[in-house]
Amino acid sequence: MSAHLVYDNAPLGSVIRYFDSTPKPPSRFRKKLSAWEGRNGTGRLVKKEPPRSRATYSSPAYFNLHEGDFGEGGTVVVSVRRTYSVESDLHFQIVERPSIGMIRVLKDLGDSPELLHLARDREAAERWLANNPYSRAYLEEVSADEVGADIIEGRSAA
Repeated sequence: MSAHLVYDNAPLGSVIRYFDSTPKPPSRFRKKLSAWEGRNGTGRLVKKEPPRSRATYSSPAYFNLHEGDFGEGGTVVVSVRRTYSVESDLHFQIVERPSIGMIRVLKDLGDSPELLHLARDREAAERWLANNPYSRAYLEEVSADEVGADIIEGRSAA
């Protein structure tokens, strides 16, 4: 699947696999392995941005994948995110979509919301939001209509 299809069809909170269809090099080739790992991995879809056009600059639509947080003792020091343009040459696959009843904690930022957290239920989402206060954050439930539309339109995971 192309990056454009991920942008059009994958809902926020989906787990996306990206890859370049090359075989993984042996671990003894550290530089090659590092480069390969930069083009092959998975992440959770946290943001979609529409294309922008300004007088001196234009950019295609893009999306962000959250790959992980690193820190110690509950304190996040580094949050790893990757940004992909819809014109990316990589291949993408939707590994998992959010289930019915899951709650997205979203933050209103400009033209499109950003996923802060995906919780299994409303209680867990409210607890997370109480422990991680954000301004302009709101909750959104993954509805049966959303999941049903994905199935009817043939957008199943994997």
